[in-house]
Amino acid sequence: MRQSEPVLLVIAHGSRDPRHAATVHALVRRVRSLRPGLRVETGFLDFNIPSVQSVLESLAAQGVQDVVALPLLLTRAFHAKADIPAVLRDAPPQLRIRQAEVLGPSPLLLSALERRLYEAGLSPADKSSTGVVLASAGSTDPEAIAVIAEIAREWRHTGWCAVRPAFASASLPRTEDAVREFRALGCRRVAVAPYVLAPGFLPDRIARGAAQADVLADVLGAAPEVARVLLHRYDEASAGALLPVRASA
Repeated sequence: MRQSEPVLLVIAHGSRDPRHAATVHALVRRVRSLRPGLRVETGFLDFNIPSVQSVLESLAAQGVQDVVALPLLLTRAFHAKADIPAVLRDAPPQLRIRQAEVLGPSPLLLSALERRLYEAGLSPADKSSTGVVLASAGSTDPEAIAVIAEIAREWRHTGWCAVRPAFASASLPRTEDAVREFRALGCRRVAVAPYVLAPGFLPDRIARGAAQADVLADVLGAAPEVARVLLHRYDEASAGALLPVRASA
């Protein structure tokens, strides 16, 4: 089999919630539409099929040699640092695999967050009077938490009244606490922007915490900006910006 460029393997976490896989597949379809001719496969770490291991075995059986494995994650936490490298190390030995960086942070993701807020009813004219809760899934990894806090600080400088991070698990504050803080500060309106890729248990918790907010944006999902970030991370890895996870013998 002749392969002109590495196969892009998008690695998603997986969920019992069927909306998760449906959103992942919609995002992958958008990536394919932006880069016709690029082979893009999807594998899941848990709950959904196909598994990452089965996709890697199938690619090896077809004679594929080069793969860019792209974690469908917004921060470098446990899955990116441990779970995914472990799965990739067990891949068929004939595969040359590079693990791309996670998606965030990226200015494109900030653009996608604003897109979702505007789709939910805000306008650019509302920015200066709106407090935004940047609500992420949460993590016990201090690096991941620090990244979310930095994104909130950076986003605040684009004209919003205020931006605060919040977390659905593992870390504080919760979404509802950040909403109450903005109410106490006297913000004219409060919006919640989920910094998550697909629906599921934790995004639903974010939505419940946003009950007293004026605006709740949708998850990032298959936003075109997210698809462009995927391709940017793929291009970085393909160009050799990252060391191979494991080169074939």
